[in-house]
Amino acid sequence: MSFERLFGSEYALSIVVQKFGGTSVADATKIRNAAARAVAVHREGHQVVLVVSARGKKTDELVGLAAEITDTPPAREMDVLLSTGEQETIALASMAIQSLGVSAMSFTGGQLGITTDGSHSKARIRSIDTGRIQAALEAGQIVVAAGFQGYDEHGNITTLGRGGSDLTATALAAVLRADVCEIFTDVEGVYTTDPRVVAEARKIEKIAYEEMLELASLGAGVMHSRSIEFAKKYHVPIRVRPALGEGEGTLITALDDQTAPVVTGVALVKSESRVTLLDLPDRPGVMDQIFTQMEERKIPIDMVVQDVGSGGVAEVSFSVPEAELAETLTAAERAVEVLGQGRVVSGTNLSKVSVVGIGMSRHTGVAALMFRTLADAGINIGIVTTSEIKISVLVDRDRSVDAVRAIHKAFALHEEITAEPAVGVRREVGSASIAADAETEDATVRGLAGMEDIVVSEVRLDDLQSRVTFSNVPDRPGVLADLFEAVAEGAVVVDMIVQNVSQQGRANVSFTVLRSDLDRCLLLGREVSETWPNCELSFEKEIAKISVTGIGLRTHTSVGRVMFRALAEQGANISLINTSEVRFSAVVAGDAGKPAVEKVAAAFGLKAR
Repeated sequence: MSFERLFGSEYALSIVVQKFGGTSVADATKIRNAAARAVAVHREGHQVVLVVSARGKKTDELVGLAAEITDTPPAREMDVLLSTGEQETIALASMAIQSLGVSAMSFTGGQLGITTDGSHSKARIRSIDTGRIQAALEAGQIVVAAGFQGYDEHGNITTLGRGGSDLTATALAAVLRADVCEIFTDVEGVYTTDPRVVAEARKIEKIAYEEMLELASLGAGVMHSRSIEFAKKYHVPIRVRPALGEGEGTLITALDDQTAPVVTGVALVKSESRVTLLDLPDRPGVMDQIFTQMEERKIPIDMVVQDVGSGGVAEVSFSVPEAELAETLTAAERAVEVLGQGRVVSGTNLSKVSVVGIGMSRHTGVAALMFRTLADAGINIGIVTTSEIKISVLVDRDRSVDAVRAIHKAFALHEEITAEPAVGVRREVGSASIAADAETEDATVRGLAGMEDIVVSEVRLDDLQSRVTFSNVPDRPGVLADLFEAVAEGAVVVDMIVQNVSQQGRANVSFTVLRSDLDRCLLLGREVSETWPNCELSFEKEIAKISVTGIGLRTHTSVGRVMFRALAEQGANISLINTSEVRFSAVVAGDAGKPAVEKVAAAFGLKAR
């Protein structure tokens, strides 16, 4: 599909896209307020697109009506029914705008030219034909657009699923090359954590796309991660603003990680479950099979943890939303059946607590402070996984709120954060120069067949690190804090951290460090571990970390499947795994690194350089 088809032509006047959610258009007064805001911007000389959701509880009302008719409503007819909620709002909003003396025209998803795939209730946008929108804007009209909906190649009405109106707004902002996409909501902006959990939570003035992607995927309810994926992919600045106030809210945009705060926010996903596959064969292809089974069922798994194999067997754990547990267990049992070895266990009543910040990679001590804070609160840690901008832990659900409050206080997130808080020693993490990527991410985006297609922009090899593993570590609060405080005090930069679920009160902890720091790290770690009976320390000096970078990777399970299948075909065995919204990383043996990165790059259609 051509660049022009995806993005439309150039526009002479600046364009502002505004979106109002259901609570912000719940009644006539609120609809008039939304109309007045659109008119005010229009009178400043901007072209305006106003995207609206169904009013208040309208969608719930329609779902309830369908339930009164049948227990199994057809998906196609549910989309037809639910789309009427937005149709009602756009008509009323257009009337309100016209009553203020400005011409307006309402558009359903089909009239907007939004074409999608045929997945009813969770459709993905393929393209937007801007012809009618452009004509209305050039005629001086405010375009009032129905969020949440489109139509497929057969002309069937489709809906975009959770966060669909935000997605419509950011998609329209992308194709129209809008100056900004304003998301009006019932909060003042994006906060350091949920103010209902921490009363001292602070509104963030600016936040990076990557940080917002992680926070959105981790349960921050202000926006859905699909919208942020769109914004980052197409360079759309988003401003989250209060619908009933004049505050400037929070700007979501590209930020320099050299000047960004180390930690920006704390997120909580309350209802999580854990799935663990034990006694798996420690050989290439295991992760490929697991991700294949998950992809077939469209299960977006998170906190994927694989620790170093021992005695020819390996162990893999991951978290899933509690509502997905039954289907995930079915997929896991099928993977074990195909592999011919292993068993599946699970854990419930868990929550995921995460700290997020793009400045994290520049500092040591972030993990140590987080682990010490939890230990001081008497909160034990289950699984640990990290990325360059996130540290996530699984904890008991009944202590999750305590964990968020303690971490928020420990990182002083209630205060204005400077770029250089006293968390640790600033230090860059090195990496090898071998990489595979597209000429530019923009070029990759232009070549997409559909607007929501996955973007993998880079496959990178880091062969400057070593792996350190502590086996049979006591599973109690404070152990991780002791270890990583000692490492941080030695100015050792830790990259990947992996702790799998404990067995019989003992756990394994692995992490990677720069090879130049290995000897110092072993000395510091050995001093701490001598107090842990039966603990064993091992290391691998030469490892290779293969990383796939893109946008919204976690929600596209196919990325993991493609990556792990390529590694299996290359015969590269995986010892450690980390996943996030923007990067999948796997550790293999050092001598397997260069052929592995070339194989993975080729699998994603990228050229090694």
